[in-house]
Amino acid sequence: MLRALFLSVAQLGDPPFLKVFAKSLALTLAIFAIVGVALVFAVKATLSGQGFGGTVANLAAAATLVGELIAVWLLFRAVAIAVIGIFADDIVHAVEAKHYPTALANARDVALMRSVRMGLGSAARAILVNIALSPLYLLLLVTGIGTAAAFFIVNGWLLGRDLGDMVAARHLAPAAMRDWRAATRIPRFILGLAATALLVVPFVNLIAPVLGAAMATHMFHDKGAQ
Repeated sequence: MLRALFLSVAQLGDPPFLKVFAKSLALTLAIFAIVGVALVFAVKATLSGQGFGGTVANLAAAATLVGELIAVWLLFRAVAIAVIGIFADDIVHAVEAKHYPTALANARDVALMRSVRMGLGSAARAILVNIALSPLYLLLLVTGIGTAAAFFIVNGWLLGRDLGDMVAARHLAPAAMRDWRAATRIPRFILGLAATALLVVPFVNLIAPVLGAAMATHMFHDKGAQ
């Protein structure tokens, strides 16, 4: 996995990487901005319509904005991976063209709608699974490190699947992808742990989705897809 990380970092300056980084970051921030503005205006309009004064409405809107900022921190991983899923094909193609050119002969571009479905599925799984396990996270707070460990394990498992699928979808039929997942549980889990670690580091988390897609490509070809 270290080899995959180093090769991915070395390719960050390539034009396809820079284009995907710019598009994915802009779309991710735009999603949060639109949701935040909509929530603030909805809260102010609701409270004003119920007869509350401007000060109360403004305070509630400010509280909503703070809540949005917290949500950005909590949900960034889910949204960022969902967004990168839409553009992942460009990253995978760039890595394959540079490091695995023979693989391009059997690769097929992933249709936009399939990429969107995979991205939305990734976000939905991340949000629902983490919400379902939130009581466990709270219980493990008393252990000091239990919550962090559980978070890394759960999200490493989720990310390993999602990032691996971004690459496998270019080379394998759906039935073959299920067999591939079963045969690559350990390397995908390690990939997911590495991507999760990158996503919790400030500023590094901005490029983590791009790095994750690139690392997944190296993992797929290094481990073999047949």
